[in-house]
Amino acid sequence: MSVSVKICGLTQPDAVDAAVKAGARYLGFVFFPKSPRHVSATQAAALAAEVPLGIARVGLFVNPDDALLESTLATVPLDVIQLHGSEDPARVAEVKSLTGLPVMKAVGVAEPQDLDALWDYGLVADMLLIDAKPPKGADLPGGNGLAFDWRLLAGRQILKPWLLAGGLTPDNVSQALRLTRAQGVDVSSGVESAPGVKDPELIRRFIARATAPIL
Repeated sequence: MSVSVKICGLTQPDAVDAAVKAGARYLGFVFFPKSPRHVSATQAAALAAEVPLGIARVGLFVNPDDALLESTLATVPLDVIQLHGSEDPARVAEVKSLTGLPVMKAVGVAEPQDLDALWDYGLVADMLLIDAKPPKGADLPGGNGLAFDWRLLAGRQILKPWLLAGGLTPDNVSQALRLTRAQGVDVSSGVESAPGVKDPELIRRFIARATAPIL
């Protein structure tokens, strides 16, 4: 099975272009002001306009209220909503109903018991994103460049399609895929030259290694 790649936190046209040409399946735009990758709805709309059909435009939100979702969607043509905060399964279902779009729910993992949430969220979300749990007191719920013990996922059956995230880079993505057999991977800080600044060459290298045959 081919691996799907999501490049998240895009802010510049050259990075969007590199991701599209290299074969990314999902492009992520962050609507969270504390993030160095935050974009306004107007910026995101301009970037999303350059994305060809067949590539999903994903909006990342952290505990958004209905007004933020509605105002963003009025400007930005998103295909998927990613919830990366403390939203419970009931809120995930509400967001699906409100927006009429598929919802990807991020679940933070640091130890085995964290995996229990995958079942509850899998009952309501369309996709799951399994990420490293942020350190206590961290400003960002993701994009911290941290990995968790990928062996926790080895052989585990997960209810919905899912992407692996957290600390992935061009240098370790092959190993992560061998250990987890993930259906897809999500990268943000691992393809940056500075916080919030994507490097087109790192994007190309990451996608090439993520989509190469796993031995």
